[in-house]
Amino acid sequence: MFTTTGSRGLYKAPLSKALLLVLSGLSVLLTFLPQYHHLLTYSLLAITEQRQVWRLVFGRLICLDLKDTFCSSLLIYNFRIFERRFGSRKFASFLFGTWVLTALVDLLLAKVFHFLFEYQVDELPAGLLGPVFSLFVPFYSSIPKVPVTPLLGQISITNKSLMYIVGLQLLTSSPFMWLVALGGVVSGMLYHYNTLGIQRLLFVPQWLSHSGAYLLEPLFSGPPPTTDSPPGMGATLDVQRQQRMDVLDQELLLAQFNQARRNQRQGGLINWNRLFPSLRHRRQNHHPEPQQPHPSPQQPHPSPQQPHPYAPPVQLEPTAPPLDNLPVAEDQVARLVEMGFSRLDAQEALRASNNDINMATNFLLQHLG
Repeated sequence: MFTTTGSRGLYKAPLSKALLLVLSGLSVLLTFLPQYHHLLTYSLLAITEQRQVWRLVFGRLICLDLKDTFCSSLLIYNFRIFERRFGSRKFASFLFGTWVLTALVDLLLAKVFHFLFEYQVDELPAGLLGPVFSLFVPFYSSIPKVPVTPLLGQISITNKSLMYIVGLQLLTSSPFMWLVALGGVVSGMLYHYNTLGIQRLLFVPQWLSHSGAYLLEPLFSGPPPTTDSPPGMGATLDVQRQQRMDVLDQELLLAQFNQARRNQRQGGLINWNRLFPSLRHRRQNHHPEPQQPHPSPQQPHPSPQQPHPYAPPVQLEPTAPPLDNLPVAEDQVARLVEMGFSRLDAQEALRASNNDINMATNFLLQHLG
């Protein structure tokens, strides 16, 4: 995966795990029971004319196409980062709010399409597709792009490219999937930006959240990631060596971060000076100084009182300017604040990473989520 979603697995994402297991399992089960497909279709004609309102529930939960099931499951797995970031209750509120909004937006878009093109949309793809497409709104606005590799010179593959490719594949899986996708994006924008105070109207109550945590979390809670598990092996020795260096560097940062949280907390701020030294001087360490030639036997040996003529000069580590004096861009601070971090931590992270928002964001997502 190119996406930066923190630790692997479904740790701290019980709701995402429940959606993956339950909805995907039901979708696979229904492939062996085609005689019941007509009961779970998302038929707008049956809803509006025959008043089969129950189709708004069952027709918008279970996918009847395995291709849609696979793509939506892959997107839900990667979007689990929002459950880790905001908590299961807020993540569930987002899914519930957009699920309700997409029901209204789908009917409205179908009416508009019929009015403009005089074509009646009778049926839409079934499944939890509207909320899945709505998650692209916070994904686009909150997760920064990190370049991975250039492609054809001008095009750059980022950590978000694979997600958009999977979304495009899901978008083109059926003729009217674009209508569901458009309804999901519109609903996601309305809920994400809290238009007309929608978040205060459509949310998961506290008692329901506690009940779900008490009953379902023991079943769907994932184990914590292990630090001793090896990463995916690269194709060459250089790639494998670089992967090992990255893992060691992440473990060093995590150890320094834990020590900083125990001993260096001052007014809620983290001592970021101790978290980034290996990253800030990493490039210097890759370019060691050239070796000096050895002295010839004919040359006199220097006295202990005098410095060796061939000894390299002692270089003191350059003193970095105080982080408080480094300016930070307000738009980068705002982007980190929108992801749920405090303004002070966002400013300190940008100062410590020399205003590199990708480095600061990746570290915050992996170790402060």
